[in-house]
This record gives sequence, structure tokens and C-alpha cells, in this order.
Amino acid sequence: MDTTIDLAARVGQALKAKGLLLATAESCTGGGIAHAVTEIAGSSEWFDCGFVTYSNASKNELLDIPEAMIALHGAVSEEIAGAMAEGAVANSSSDVAVSTTGIAGPGGAVPGKPVGTVCFGWRVGDKTFTERLVFSGDRQAVREQTVIHSLKGLLKLLAD
Repeated sequence: MDTTIDLAARVGQALKAKGLLLATAESCTGGGIAHAVTEIAGSSEWFDCGFVTYSNASKNELLDIPEAMIALHGAVSEEIAGAMAEGAVANSSSDVAVSTTGIAGPGGAVPGKPVGTVCFGWRVGDKTFTERLVFSGDRQAVREQTVIHSLKGLLKLLAD
């Protein structure tokens, strides 16, 4: 099984080989992805910055996501996850971004979005990719699974 550190190191190798810089835009993971990648020595060669946009206001102010878009789709949606990744690239020196927004629990569930719902966004080149998953477990387990999946998704996209 891949550990978070193993995945982060592989992401770093792929980014460095392609001469790309990474940004993160995180809500439910609260900086967990940025923490994982900066555990890797030399990550300053391929990691630019991280945005922790926990509130809707910060998503608007830091990532330029329109309030109307958040109101229409909800903060936990593939549309917002994609916009977060796009906003991270647009508001940094990065070429690539990964984003997460979700309901880690134990509260916060709404109809159609149970606890464990996470939406991911990846921006690679001029393309944005999104995904919605529902994880099980407590708050920590949901957040850990989210960090791992975000790195695996980025690795897959960088390999394509």
C-alpha cells in the first residue's frame, strides 16, 4: 500500500521531471496535502503554495470563485472543486493544482451529501478534472483518505 509520503515523493518526482510547479487549494483537508508534499526534502523545487480556503468567503476572496456559483452548486460540489483548482493556478505561479472540498464529519451532512462526501479537482495544463467520492470512517479517516486519493489522482494525470 502506498503511504502518503511515498505518494508525495512520486508526485514530486513527476513534477520535477516535467518542470512543473504545484499549488493546493484545500477545504476539508485543511492543508493536509500541502503538509504531505512539504514533508519531502527538496519540495521547494516543485511546490509553489497552498491555499486553505475553509470558508466560502475565502474561496471567493483567494480563489476568485463567485459567490453565486457557490450558492448555486454548494461548496461541496465538483463544480466548486474544479473552480478551486483553476483558481489556485490563476492566483499563483503554479502550472498544476489539486483541490479538495468535502464533509469530513461528524456533522455537516445534507441531503445527497452524506458525511464522507469529498469532491476533488485537478488542474493540469489547460484541462480541469473533477471527481466525487464518499469515504467511510471518522473525521481523521476521511481526511487521510482524501489526501491519499488527491495525490493518486494527480500522479495518474501527470503520467498521461
